[in-house]
Amino acid sequence: QVQLVESGGGLVQSGGSLRLSCEASGYSFSTFTLAWFRQAPGKERSFVASINRNNANTRYADSVEARFTISRDYAKNTIFLQMNSLTPEDTGVYYCAARNGGLSSYSEAYDFWGQGTQVTVSS
Repeated sequence: QVQLVESGGGLVQSGGSLRLSCEASGYSFSTFTLAWFRQAPGKERSFVASINRNNANTRYADSVEARFTISRDYAKNTIFLQMNSLTPEDTGVYYCAARNGGLSSYSEAYDFWGQGTQVTVSS
């Protein structure tokens, strides 16, 4: 059974930084593409960033490009999302997702999801 467990969320002031983690278990970590999505209050879940299975390619939403960085640590079976220059518009629940395929920004393409971690950015 694939399990994804997010951590690292919290409350931060505008302009601050947070680092989210997603620890994976139950499958071969190196074979899956992993991604971060987020869901703001009253809005649909939206794509944030993804990283492919061999760590060679990444993709970002336009709204986070140059501020967020996705990375993966094969030894720890973990992916990270470093978030800098946060704004209140970044507030939401952040979800980790996995799929057995290439990069995708569509939530429907992902087969496995974590429970999410709350990020709140105050103005």
